[in-house]
Amino acid sequence: MHILIKNIKKLVQTETKPKTKISGKDMAKLKNIDNAYLILHNDKIEDFGKMKDMPDIEGNYKSIDAGGKFVFPSFCDSHTHLVYAGSREIEYNDKIKGLSYEEIAKRGGGILNSAKLLNKTSENELYEQALPRINEIISQGTGAVEIKSGYGLTLEGELKMLRVIKRLKETTPLIIKSTFLGAHSVPAEYKGKQKDYVNLVVNEMLPAVAEEKLADFIDVFCDKGFFTVEDTDKILKAGAKYGLRPKIHANELDFSGGVQIGVKHNALSVDHLEYVGDDEIKALKNSETMPTILPGAAFFLNMPYSPARKMIDAGLPLALASDFNPGSSPSGNMKLMMSFASVNYKMTIEEVINASTVNTAYAMNISDITGSIAKGKKANIFITKEMSTLEYFTYAYGSNLIDTVILGGKVV
Repeated sequence: MHILIKNIKKLVQTETKPKTKISGKDMAKLKNIDNAYLILHNDKIEDFGKMKDMPDIEGNYKSIDAGGKFVFPSFCDSHTHLVYAGSREIEYNDKIKGLSYEEIAKRGGGILNSAKLLNKTSENELYEQALPRINEIISQGTGAVEIKSGYGLTLEGELKMLRVIKRLKETTPLIIKSTFLGAHSVPAEYKGKQKDYVNLVVNEMLPAVAEEKLADFIDVFCDKGFFTVEDTDKILKAGAKYGLRPKIHANELDFSGGVQIGVKHNALSVDHLEYVGDDEIKALKNSETMPTILPGAAFFLNMPYSPARKMIDAGLPLALASDFNPGSSPSGNMKLMMSFASVNYKMTIEEVINASTVNTAYAMNISDITGSIAKGKKANIFITKEMSTLEYFTYAYGSNLIDTVILGGKVV
């Protein structure tokens, strides 16, 4: 079946020769088509162009008039933790009272609190809790999402999370990538025995995850108070034996060496990056690793903002993800993340669109099938409500401006 979307005010992020990623000054460039049409055939993008050049369509098709509206490729959210049990609004209140992320973690809160709840929650209940979050981000324009484990911190807990992610892959219209993050924190029972926990991740968790083929990537929280560069090196070497490419939590709390160890292991992305200096930029230059900022976490935790402008001006690509999780970024709204990036990181509308589509698709290793409007790519798009300009999309940061979502060529 065809879907014809016609009279589009502006068709955003079009490509005739799709790029895998966009870097430096090119991030300020965005190819759009005014007064456009878009044809979707089954689950693929078949054709697009100016209305004056629209071909005749024969056979069974659905027509959508998008007069006054914009059409975007669906967002790709390359860093989330949206499978979790319960919520952590009490810690949110503690933050308001002045406690830091590290102080809350030392009291048994943070990741350890989520782990305690998760290990008491059944696999089916976890799935039922995650499904409304999935449906919410779909309604907000996301068409592809990466989901991490890391709230189990036991063999069974991690496997349970990853099985839920697999089930979400099979039962929702989203493109979903799964990341094994057993090294998210050191469990309370391993306090003072961090090396023993690293051995558990390497020798027991990883083989079990690989045997069930539950993960696309591997991650480590390489940062102050969590896992060291040496720990990270050991875990990533072990992951490589099972074909798991890294995506690293790096430099959220301090200059941790996480960026450099990520680049050393050809990480697909290094994420957070609140602490980035010349050495980190030098390491990222000419690498295949995508630097990824998470504006929701920095906003929610009142942390320093990553030097996005400095990285872009140095010629680096930059991706933008939500970090949707219960403790430090309880939102998967990519439109809101784009507004945060514009206001707090001084990124232009063109840069935030490139950072949340093409470059986040790269950070999930799916830029060949999604992330832009290009022939042959998956028919994952959304249609806005009527808008005056492209800039209005992020300017109206509190407004729901998404009217119609199409995933896999179907209106959802």
